[in-house]
Amino acid sequence: MNKVVQKSYQSFENEIDNFIINFNTLGENFGNQERNALKLFDLDGKTINIKSFKVPHLINQIAYRFFRKSKAQRSFEYANRLKGLNIGTPQPIAYYEFKTPFLFKKSYYISEQIDCDYTYRELTTDFNISNYDEILRAFTRFTFDLHEKGVHFLDHSPGNTLIKKTEIGYDFYLVDLNRMAFKTLDFETRIKNFSKLTIHKSMVEIMSDEYAKCSGGNYDAIFDLMWQETEAFQEKYHRKRRLKKKLKFWKR
Repeated sequence: MNKVVQKSYQSFENEIDNFIINFNTLGENFGNQERNALKLFDLDGKTINIKSFKVPHLINQIAYRFFRKSKAQRSFEYANRLKGLNIGTPQPIAYYEFKTPFLFKKSYYISEQIDCDYTYRELTTDFNISNYDEILRAFTRFTFDLHEKGVHFLDHSPGNTLIKKTEIGYDFYLVDLNRMAFKTLDFETRIKNFSKLTIHKSMVEIMSDEYAKCSGGNYDAIFDLMWQETEAFQEKYHRKRRLKKKLKFWKR
C-alpha cells in the first residue's frame, strides 16, 4: 500500500487507513456506482468522500504500475493545484494505491464532501430554477477563469461541476479531476471545452454571450463554434452508443 495524506489530516491517518482497508463494508454509498464506487464516511464529525477506482484492465495495470500516475494520484495533485490557483474543488485529503511487484490494482481518492445546491446537470433539465440565467452566466465566468489560468478540464461535463449558493452569488467546485491539462489555451480549445455540457441551443446562446463579454470576443464567432462543437460531440456520442448496442446484440 502506498499513500499520501495531506498534512492537516495526518492526525487522522489511522482512521482513514481503516476506511480504506474496510471500504467494502463501511461507509454510505453516494451517487452513481456504475463505473467507480463513491462512499461517504464520518471523520471526527466531518463528512468525507472516498472514491474507489476500479481495477484497470491488464495493459493499464502495467502502465499505472511503471509509467503513468494513477487516477487517484492525479486527482489529488490536480486538486491541490486548483486550490493553489484559487479554483473551487473539494478539499483534497489523501490518496491510496495498492500494487503488486508487477501490476497496479486498486486506488482511492479522498476529499471533503461538499453539500451543493445543484450540479450543472440540473441546469440542463430544469429551466425553472430560481435565477437560472444568473447561475448559467456565473458558470460561464467560472469557466472563463479556468481558461485564463491555463486549466483545461477535459471532463467538463454536466455532472462534474457542483454549484453552491452564497450570500453574494454562486460558488463552483470541480469534481472528477483525473483528466486535466495545464497550458495556455487557444480560442478553439476554449470554446470546444463547452461541447459536452448541454444539447440545448438556448443554453449555448447564453454561454456564448457571457463568454464574449468576458473575453471581448465576437459573439457570432463564439456561438457558431460552440454550437458546431456541441453538435459534433452529440453525433460522436450517439454513434458510439449505437455501436455499443450492436456489439451487445452480437454477443447475445
